[in-house]
Amino acid sequence: MSHALPPLPAGYESRMERFQEATDLVSVGPDQQGRETFLHPAAAEAWLDMRRTATKEDMNLFLLSGFRSVARQMEILRAKLARGLAWEEILRQSAYPGFSEHHTGRAVDLAAPSCPELIEAFETTPEFSWLLSHARKFGFSLSYPRQNRQGLAYEPWHWCFTGSTAA
Repeated sequence: MSHALPPLPAGYESRMERFQEATDLVSVGPDQQGRETFLHPAAAEAWLDMRRTATKEDMNLFLLSGFRSVARQMEILRAKLARGLAWEEILRQSAYPGFSEHHTGRAVDLAAPSCPELIEAFETTPEFSWLLSHARKFGFSLSYPRQNRQGLAYEPWHWCFTGSTAA
């Protein structure tokens, strides 16, 4: 079995940003599966503050993932290939290693009690509505809205800390 991934498609690098893997990370506690999750220190502080505020407003935001190494991203893509998924579809749903915001330690994938994980229906939850109204105050923004310039699938659960708190 080959350990190499197929090459980047033509034009991929022009629409996707390349990210360095974070080295300065802090724990934000366990994710929904009980795995310790790490974020960049500024993103960690903002995430914990946002989650506390959401909880006070009866919103239950569940953390599904944070920092992800380039090596882990490669494992994820290899597993999808092994399941027989088409390479083009894999790259609509997952970034090529080196191009995932998760490498920065600033991205979080979130869920809510009323919605299964990592599906578009998350946009119908009160938690998603709350995020649309409040996430910017904590420096988070929705990375992959519908028809995003990166050509990735819509991911209402994926939010990235930019540090910008503009309204």
